[in-house]
Amino acid sequence: MLKKIWLHFKLITKHRWLVFKLCTKVGLPWRGFVHDLSKYSYTEFWESAKYYVGNRSPIQVAREKRQYSAAWLHHKGRNKHHEEYWYDFNASIKAPVIPYKYAIEMLCDMLSAGIVYKKNEWTKEYPLWYWNNKKNKTIINPKTVDFFQNIFEEISEKGIEKILKKEKLKEKYNKYCK
Repeated sequence: MLKKIWLHFKLITKHRWLVFKLCTKVGLPWRGFVHDLSKYSYTEFWESAKYYVGNRSPIQVAREKRQYSAAWLHHKGRNKHHEEYWYDFNASIKAPVIPYKYAIEMLCDMLSAGIVYKKNEWTKEYPLWYWNNKKNKTIINPKTVDFFQNIFEEISEKGIEKILKKEKLKEKYNKYCK
């Protein structure tokens, strides 16, 4: 278990560092700095260390073994960069457009998670593949879906370096989400 604790700590710290670098690149260093701090909380850290496998989220493993993840239930309610944070089945609009800074943090989070988990197998096409498999399994505002679809399509063609630019992302967000 000690080895899993250490490996999980390294993984989430590496993930946070990459999110910080990506968020800083697009003009949101604070979002990168505070990203996923709840992963170090007791509820999230210990369950995730227990189900750590290294090549995919321990949350998925916990769900397979227990049908739910206490870490995920804790995490999604505290982190605005997850679409589940914004979903309210009692509201007139079930899934509002995610505000810009959280949508960009979400983008950086998805990119970082793919890079960290896939390691050398990660390609510029992977984020689009992941998104296309995810988007219809979650409740997210159609405008936000279109924004991410466009960004991931462009990343799959041109790569992260050419697409992750502050001005470009603001322009795309305003086009799709305003």
